[in-house]
This record gives sequence, C-alpha cells and structure tokens, in this order.
Amino acid sequence: LATVNDSVITGFDLRQRMLLLIAMTQVQPTAENLPAIQQQALNSLIDERLQAQEISKYETDGPIVSNADVDQEIAAMAQDVGTTAEAYLDFLAQGGIRPQTLRDEIRTRIGWSQLVGGRFQSRARPSAAAVDAALRQAVEAASKKQYLIGEIYIEASRVGGQQAAINGANQLVAQMVQGAPFQAVAQQFSAAPSAARGGDAGWIAEGSVPPPLQQALDQLEPGQLSRPIPVEGGVYIIYLRDKRDGSSATLVQLRQVMIELPESSTEAEVNSAAQRLEALRPQLTCDNILTRARSEEGLLGADLGESDVQDLLPQFQQVARESDVGEISAPVRTPLGLHLVAVCGRRAGGVEAPDRRQIENQLFRQNLSTLGRRYIRDLREDALIEFKQ
Repeated sequence: LATVNDSVITGFDLRQRMLLLIAMTQVQPTAENLPAIQQQALNSLIDERLQAQEISKYETDGPIVSNADVDQEIAAMAQDVGTTAEAYLDFLAQGGIRPQTLRDEIRTRIGWSQLVGGRFQSRARPSAAAVDAALRQAVEAASKKQYLIGEIYIEASRVGGQQAAINGANQLVAQMVQGAPFQAVAQQFSAAPSAARGGDAGWIAEGSVPPPLQQALDQLEPGQLSRPIPVEGGVYIIYLRDKRDGSSATLVQLRQVMIELPESSTEAEVNSAAQRLEALRPQLTCDNILTRARSEEGLLGADLGESDVQDLLPQFQQVARESDVGEISAPVRTPLGLHLVAVCGRRAGGVEAPDRRQIENQLFRQNLSTLGRRYIRDLREDALIEFKQ
C-alpha cells in the first residue's frame, strides 16, 4: 500500500493495525467509521516506520528495547484489564491479531519514548523563570472556575481535511456513548499531547482555552461528553470529569527585616536607614534573612507566617501580589519603621495548588512532548513516502 523510505507497508500490515486499533479502543467498525479507522491505522504505521528507522540508528550496541521490556508492558496491559498476559494475547488472537503485531507496536513505542527522552532531556528542562511564570499563572488561575477534563483532538491535516475530522469525531462520540472507553479512544485517535495519558488534560482555568471550548465547558456537567467542537486546524471532543469554583484568597508566606523608625523621624534618618537596607538587600534570601537580622545591631527580623494578601498592611499588599517567590522588596515605609519584605511562598487558599516541583515536572513533560512531535514531523517532511495508486 505504501513505502516509507525503504520500508514497505502491506495490506496485511494495515489490516492487522486496524484490528489492533479496534480491539484497543472497543470502537465497533461500521460503514461510517471504517474510513477513519483505516486512516488512523495508516498514519500510525507511517509514524512507527519512521520512528523504527530512527531508533535503528542508535542500536549499535544492541536493541534499545529488550524482549523483557516488551513482555513487561504486555503484562501491565493485561493487568489493567484483570487478566494474564497469556490470556490477553489469546484474546487478541481470537480477533485475528498476531502477537507480533502487538509486540512490534510496543517495541517501537517504548523505544521512541526512550530516544526522545535521551536526545532532548536537557532541552526540555524548564528554566527557573518559566517555572516562576507557571506558578504565578497557577495562583491566578486558582481564583477562577476550574474544570478537570479529558480531551481528544482530531487534527484535520492528518485525516484528510476539516470535514473529515468532523465526521470522524462524530463517529467517535457515537461509539463512546455506546460504551467505548474514553481513555482508550484518546490514546489511539487523539493528536493532543495528552493522548499518552489517555486524554487527561488535568485541571484548566476558566478563560484559558479557545472560546468554542469554553462555551462547551460552560454547558457541560461532570460526567458528560461534548459533541465535536470545531476549532482552527481540527476538532475537539471534551469529557468533563469534574469542576470546582475558584478561591478568592491568595496566601503568602512573608519574612522581614526592619529598622524601627517612628513617624516623627526626620527625612535624613529615613534616608540613612534606607541606604543601609538597600546595601543589605542583595545579600538576603528567604533562608538567611532572619539570621542576618539577628546578627546585626539595630535590625529586627520576623517571620510573619502565612497570611491572606487582603489581611496584610496596605503597604505590604503590593509586594505580596507582585513579587516573585524568593524576591526581597525595596524598603517599605510603615508607621513602625522601614522594612525589607521577603515573599517566601505563595498559594491559593482553599484550592490545592501545585507546588514548584509539580509545576517543573509538568513543564518538562510538555516540553518533551512538543520536541517529540517536532521530531516526528521533521522525519515525515524529510522522508520519501509513496502510496500505491
């Protein structure tokens, strides 16, 4: 049916992949959805041939993925459905699927994941600035309504155009309504990065998605599946797993060092104190600010604990809202004196906001997924792919 560089895809290969796709998703083949299943199976085969060819370049010291690795994955897949690996393979065989078809698919999938991780791990690691920005967004998002969603994205360019994507999405919705598992369908048909996680896109904030998706989320109740939602370049299907109201409170952890200055202090006294604090500020961190305050005469240090921003002194509120975590403010004047304020933590009150490590891991996975998609896109553009007429 096609050649990918020098690798042949036969009609038998395509039928095997279609049968495997049907078995994995539990989508029942009909006259309406068979073209979409065939197109998805062919796209998967082409990508896997390109991936296998790329993997082979790095197998000089032996296979990247061993038979034991494949056996372990099959055992895990069988366990997920409550059976043994042998019974699982027997079930597939009853549907006409050769064990080697599944083993080849698993071997390439694991090998590609290892190859992408090995090549791009350093590039995918997010910068501290990116993590800080994502943390700020998470805190801001926590005050908005939030949705826990699953997503399936049908990319128009991969299925023959926008109308084909809409038709295919309609067929998938019909199959899922009849019982096909959302996660399995997402893994096999979705072009979104979340496909590897069964379409799990996690919690998203109101207003963070395109208007057509937001309109659908506003109308869905937890447990409901959307109709196909056309967007530029493709079609989404959304499954609303849960939703929650946002929190209006932002909690910050503050520490300070101060010089006592009554309101009657002269301008010269205030300027002198400000110069001393400004000279000290570059040396301070959240970890050492209290120690430094206690070690120098004329300074007072205090751990202000965690507070709602709205409950702080007006002079501290702007610092608490705008400073990055770990940042030391410029001198702040209050009736009690002159303060340097350190923002040592920030989170949304009432909502379990992700911590820094979770944000960093999430960004790393997203970056790695993006690099992997670019990698296979570049391989496709450089490959010689010919279809039999």
